Amino acid sequence: MNTKLNGKSILITAGAQGIGEAITKHFIDSGANVAIHYFSSASTANKLVEYAIKKGRKAIAISGDLTNETEAKALVDQTIEALGNLDILINNAGSLVARKLLNEMEEGFWRKVMDINLSSMMFVTRAASPYLAKNEHSSIVNLASLAGRKGGHPGSLAYSTSKGAILTFTRALSVELGPQGTRVNAVAPGLILGTSFHNTHTTTESANETIASIPIQRAGNGSDVARAVEYLASEYDGFITGATLDINGGVYNM
Repeated sequence: MNTKLNGKSILITAGAQGIGEAITKHFIDSGANVAIHYFSSASTANKLVEYAIKKGRKAIAISGDLTNETEAKALVDQTIEALGNLDILINNAGSLVARKLLNEMEEGFWRKVMDINLSSMMFVTRAASPYLAKNEHSSIVNLASLAGRKGGHPGSLAYSTSKGAILTFTRALSVELGPQGTRVNAVAPGLILGTSFHNTHTTTESANETIASIPIQRAGNGSDVARAVEYLASEYDGFITGATLDINGGVYNM
C-alpha cells in the first residue's frame, strides 16, 4: 500500500477496462478516492465503485465521450462535485480503433484516432489543470505506448503517431505546468496481454513472436503498468517531471 495516496482524489480516464481497471484498483487499495471514467464499460466501473466504497473510499463512475470537449469538461466538473478536489489525473483513454496502412487511410479515420488518443487528453487536462493547481503537489500521468517509440506494427500508423505525440505533449506540458506545482509524466507500455486492446488487435502468433524478443521472456500485465503509474503519480515532492517510463521487459530502452 502506497501511504502517500491515502485520501488523495484521482480521476482515471477509461478507468474500467484493461490497464485502466488495474490502475484504478491499485489506487483504491492505496487509500485514494477515485472518479472512474468509462465509455462502454459501465458494469466494471460500477463494480469498482462498490469495491472502493466497501473499503471506505469515495468513488464515482462517470460516462462520457472525451473527444467531445463539453463532455470532457463535464467529467472534470462531476469529479470535483463528487470528490471535492483533484490531486492526480491519469490520462488513460485511447484506442488503435483498427489497423490501416497508409494507402488505406481515410481522412476521417486519421482524425478519429487523433481525437481519441490526443485531443481527448488535451480537453480533459485543460479542464483539470486549474483544480490541480490548487494543490501544492499535484500530478498527471499520461498513457503513451511502445508504439510511440518504435512505430508499432504495420497498420498502426495513426495510433503510433498519436502515441508519439503524447510523449512530446508530456514534455511540453511539464514545462508549462511546473510553476503551478503539477508534475507531468508518461508511461509507455509494451506488450500488455489480457486487455481488450491486444485481444482485439494482436494475434496469438504476433504476441508469441513479440514475447520471444523480450529479454525477460514474458508479456506484461495490467499490474506491471499500474505500479509504475502509481509511483509516478505519488511522488508529490519528487523531482521527476517531463519523463517517460518505458514498461516493456527490456525489448526497447533509451
